[in-house]
Amino acid sequence: MSRHYTLHSAASPVGRIDYAAELNAQQLAAVQAAPGPALVIAGAGSGKTRTLTYRVAWLLEQGVAPASILLLTFTNKAAREMLERVAAVVPGGADEIWGGTFHSIGNRILRRHPEAVGFRPGFSIMDREDQEDMIEAVVAREGLRTPDRRFPKGGVLAEIFGLAINCGQTIPAILAERYPYFLPVEEQIHRVAMTYEGRKKEANSMDFDDLLAKTLELFTTNAEIAARYQRQFQHVLVDEYQDTNRLQAELVEAIAAQHGNVMVVGDDAQSIYSWRGANFENILRFPERHPDAEVHKIETNYRSVPEVLELANAAILGNERQFPKALRAVRPASGLKPALVPLATNNAQAAFVAQRILELNEEGVDFREIAVLYRAHYQSLEVQLEFTRRGIPFAITSGLRFFEQAHIKDVAAFMKFSVNPRDEVAFKRMVKLLPGIGAKSAETLWSLAASGKTEDLRRAKVPAKAQKAWDQLVHTLAELRPGEAALPPAAMIESVLFAVYDDYMRTKFPNYDARREDLNTLQNYAKQFASTEEFLAQLALLGAVETGDALAAGRDDDDKVTLSSVHQAKGLEWRAVFVVWLADGMFPTSRSLERDEDVEEERRLFYVAVTRCKDELYLTYPELRLNAGYGEAFQRPSRFLNELPEELYEAWEVSAGPTEYSPRPGGSPRIEGQADEPW
Repeated sequence: MSRHYTLHSAASPVGRIDYAAELNAQQLAAVQAAPGPALVIAGAGSGKTRTLTYRVAWLLEQGVAPASILLLTFTNKAAREMLERVAAVVPGGADEIWGGTFHSIGNRILRRHPEAVGFRPGFSIMDREDQEDMIEAVVAREGLRTPDRRFPKGGVLAEIFGLAINCGQTIPAILAERYPYFLPVEEQIHRVAMTYEGRKKEANSMDFDDLLAKTLELFTTNAEIAARYQRQFQHVLVDEYQDTNRLQAELVEAIAAQHGNVMVVGDDAQSIYSWRGANFENILRFPERHPDAEVHKIETNYRSVPEVLELANAAILGNERQFPKALRAVRPASGLKPALVPLATNNAQAAFVAQRILELNEEGVDFREIAVLYRAHYQSLEVQLEFTRRGIPFAITSGLRFFEQAHIKDVAAFMKFSVNPRDEVAFKRMVKLLPGIGAKSAETLWSLAASGKTEDLRRAKVPAKAQKAWDQLVHTLAELRPGEAALPPAAMIESVLFAVYDDYMRTKFPNYDARREDLNTLQNYAKQFASTEEFLAQLALLGAVETGDALAAGRDDDDKVTLSSVHQAKGLEWRAVFVVWLADGMFPTSRSLERDEDVEEERRLFYVAVTRCKDELYLTYPELRLNAGYGEAFQRPSRFLNELPEELYEAWEVSAGPTEYSPRPGGSPRIEGQADEPW
């Protein structure tokens, strides 16, 4: 006699989750929202990931099949984390959910239907280097880079093409808005773009932008295929919706067209990526595109003390275009207001930050729990120098250490060779910047340079495409050392930029403006040195010093202060946060002051900086910028500071004095230190 045995589904979670116990009231309302479009405005530190995770679990409990749920994120890490959390609360529930980045989901769909968009099965996906190589091949075949005319490098062209695709704009519009110096070659750039599209199809290869653009093309040109996925995905959930570009938003709408069950989660107050194509209008106008949409606000913050949140709420009030909200703290008051700290100079600012961090560390705050945030990477120069001097371990998330960056090392190579004509490494780095000069040509040229005779260099044979640039290089080297003595370092940098390197950067780097600011900062720093040899020695010593004097003393390798741009810091948090260079023209940037919408984005960036802080917040700016341009420059406090009610912060006074910390009795703290010493 056979025995009857029944298998039960492992993903039958009904009744297993007490949502009211696991979520606050605002999170619960979003998680249990009725079918249809929904916008969830999740403030900083409010548990956005938790809300999305439980929304998926709730849908599964309501009988929604896992394969009919699409979860779109911006990073694989975010998708993996959410699906792992779903699996933890609903065992087996996440197995068939379609979850991943926009690009990974696009790839998954396109693999099934490549012919529908003009490709063959098994197409390759080019990484950025592959993409740049193919574009460079097109430029070479078209003969667009000639000895008398620079043409954008493959990386810059890839950036232009990507922005046009993702923003839904024409190439001329992108050039006019972001790269006006390339308008004279607009027609040739457009021709490269068209040829590049053809080359990709010939090679059966897609770039990352194609994974989105071709998926949208599939949905808009093939109704049968589109209907299949529109039927399948009954619920579409989108994380970090404020960061979507136009193409991504259109793709979401296309996928959710049949059922209309699209829930987008994000924070309009943290929309800070317009420079890479993110469109603030996507989240702002979601209720207009979906008049029947429910709007849920999650305003309970689990990260910061009330004193920080009150300042954050005030910081964003100046923006007219936003969904009003007010973050509320779960944590009790600390009794410590954020500190507003004007400093005499940029050097004093760095000294204050370093000294206060050492004090916090002595008080028991790990270095890893402290961050210094700034608007642009070049603003970290003095802080990096001061940390190095004082042995404070630090890690940089906004890029390489200042002196390790390629453009800094390139310009330094000109200076090194000028003061030391036997510097083979500097010479080869310098000449390899020229078109058509590789390792072999550089070796040949070095054999001439090693002779020390300028006339030999002038007569050197170089590839035709490099001849004009070579002549300019030789002329520039003669200018840098007109006699026995080399020019002062600041004058050297100015000469190299004007004669050679500025044009090179425009065509080589997509982020030309940021790199030019770095070099302006280097030039200003160099004005403190009369001798180029002394300046280069200082650079070498600072670059070589492992902040690990502290590490050698036994500190944990990972116990380092974080230095980061605010953009890179989004999504992170620290116990103590220093936001530096809060001066008009620096934060907000001078360029942003030309348009109201740009000022609003800068204000959102300030809001993001403030909300990274859990306990102690320090807002600093120098009243005088040393070595700015051709002299000193007075700095006005950022307009964002002026917008803050005085009762929300504590004003600190800082003056030079004995190297020790002396709280002033009965008043605001007063930091004493050798703040204004020249480097």
